[in-house]
Amino acid sequence: MVGGGNIDPWSSEQSTDYDRMIEQFGLTPMELGSVPNPGMLHRRGIVFAHRDLDVITDSITKGDPFGVLTGLMPSGRMHLGHSMVIEQVRWFQEQGADVTVAVADLEALATRGTPLSNGRETALREYVLNYAALGLDSDKTSVYFQSSRPEVQRLAFTLGKRTNLSELDAIYGFGGGTNLAHVQAPLVQVGDIVHPQLDDFGGLRPIVVPVGVDQDPHLRLTRDITQKTNWFNVKKRKSGGLTVALSVQEDNQAEMGVSHSGRIDMDSRAKLVGNIVDSIAELGFSDIKSNPKHGTIEIPGATMGDRSRIRIMLLQIERDLGGLGLMPPCSTYHRFAVGMTGDKMSSSKPESTIFMDDEIESMERKVKRAISGGQPTVEEHRRLGGDVSKDVAYQYLQFFFESDDAALAEVKSEYESGRMLAGEVKQICIDRATDWLIDIKQRRDQMEDSIADFLAPDAI
Repeated sequence: MVGGGNIDPWSSEQSTDYDRMIEQFGLTPMELGSVPNPGMLHRRGIVFAHRDLDVITDSITKGDPFGVLTGLMPSGRMHLGHSMVIEQVRWFQEQGADVTVAVADLEALATRGTPLSNGRETALREYVLNYAALGLDSDKTSVYFQSSRPEVQRLAFTLGKRTNLSELDAIYGFGGGTNLAHVQAPLVQVGDIVHPQLDDFGGLRPIVVPVGVDQDPHLRLTRDITQKTNWFNVKKRKSGGLTVALSVQEDNQAEMGVSHSGRIDMDSRAKLVGNIVDSIAELGFSDIKSNPKHGTIEIPGATMGDRSRIRIMLLQIERDLGGLGLMPPCSTYHRFAVGMTGDKMSSSKPESTIFMDDEIESMERKVKRAISGGQPTVEEHRRLGGDVSKDVAYQYLQFFFESDDAALAEVKSEYESGRMLAGEVKQICIDRATDWLIDIKQRRDQMEDSIADFLAPDAI
């Protein structure tokens, strides 16, 4: 929900004013030409914006390691809206990513009262099994539970020192009546998002989180907190190139060459700056200008395209000196698929969506009752044509069931011209959805005994 500057991740409402969201929250519009091997959701503009995706595409192009993180709320049944995220996760995995799946059982307990035991059963049978059926590779996928990974909770407490209630209130709209477990939940999510960079969980590498835009508050909070912890900042240089600046903080003064009295120890500072200059030179840059007293290193020959690898190098130096060395997460944002009734898809409203395990008859009934973009009479429809922006059946073909771009374009052309009626579009959707549901069921049956292969050691 967009209002008063907030998007609420837990709201039952949603805004579809995507241009406004891009502007209001500082997202970058997705450009198809910047995505290597674009998937169906990229080609159709369903993934519409991102933060720092260039860092990930650079890793894909160079064959460097990167990870993708997604999470699931273990309450309710899995429906089509959830599958859209997994389609993106699978695409990233096919481009070389390792996949981490966070089961938000602590958040489900805090915000929905779901007992941990119930959350585990729902996660495994309702979600992980369907993730397997949707094509995730168990060899490159690790599913864990928030409640069983203390490293996540430790990070939540450690990074929680970098924010306050006022900031959480500004991002999430928390009020005086918000319970403290709910307030803690976003900090645990921060731990979820950044912990795959820890040495025990894959090491320092970029992490991308594909989400619906309603989840952006978690990404903004995480990016803000991690950037506050960084000991070195890399910024664009006014006269061209990049500048590295030291960030002196309360807990790193000695490493930054600052004495207890606040004076700069020039020997220590010069040694640190010299190490950074040597490391930058190893990346292939020359003409490096340093100013140890001011704590800056200028790299005139570097471009914004070099920023990511310079930043990773600096984060490793930070870790070697005892810092956290965390990269802000990258993220992508997808449009919402409208519910059958025109509202948000919801597990608590069965008529609003198609569930992964729906019977064909149930799916067919829902599609036939779904909102259409057809005209009131056949005569008007033949004259004016259908409106695909309102037609749920067409949008479900676009988002989920029709993988052939040419076939989808033909349906759109025929429908908008009036040659194809709303009922015919619904029947095409039913036919494609039938094949899709049968295929998913068969895959679930095949993978039923392999769920454990997707679990991290601390989740078994």
